[in-house]
Amino acid sequence: MMVSFFDQFASPLYLGIPLIAIAITLPWVLYPTPSSRWINNRLITVQGWLINRFTNQLMLPLNMGGHKWALLLVSLMVFLITINMLGLLPYTFTPTTQLSLNMGFAVPLWLATVIIGMRNQPTVALGHLLPEGTPIPLIPVLIIIETISLFIRPLALGVRLTANLTAGHLLIQLIATAVFVLLPMMPTVAILTATVLFLLTLLEVAVAMIQSLCIRTPFKLYLQENV
Repeated sequence: MMVSFFDQFASPLYLGIPLIAIAITLPWVLYPTPSSRWINNRLITVQGWLINRFTNQLMLPLNMGGHKWALLLVSLMVFLITINMLGLLPYTFTPTTQLSLNMGFAVPLWLATVIIGMRNQPTVALGHLLPEGTPIPLIPVLIIIETISLFIRPLALGVRLTANLTAGHLLIQLIATAVFVLLPMMPTVAILTATVLFLLTLLEVAVAMIQSLCIRTPFKLYLQENV
């Protein structure tokens, strides 16, 4: 039984071909393509308004140099929200439950912010490794600790997204299994359990949206430090 619970996180195959590429590409097909017309339909208008509002809030604390990252960060957040929401549908696969995919997002973006910081303002970037006013005997220890914490950042981002989504999917499957087992024996308890399952599903919808923010917010802080 425990093996079947984790089978939902295995990458699906069809004729030996992994379908994770389709699961990653499909979300972009669901969004309408903006046209060059002055007057668009309601869906494109709402989509453009939401993306503009989010971009303004995202780029507000950053200087002009950080605004170059707006397209990349907004696209990443929309992509993660779509994948996470589609993963809550029955008989679907959530690519963001794979640590390799999340690390593929986290490591290049983190490395890009570090390289830009070292190139544009190396003194400030290296200054983050040693807080001001540190006693001389503690300088080597603090430099080692800050360096380790710097390299652990992408791992923490990838593990956080993977663990939160995996735990939510496992909990939903466990409670759903309990509902089916209890329904013939104790209908009242099964109905109460189903109510808990419905509330948990609503919570997972919120978590699916919040997790994209958990990826976006640290990168915004990294940009503030290095740009």
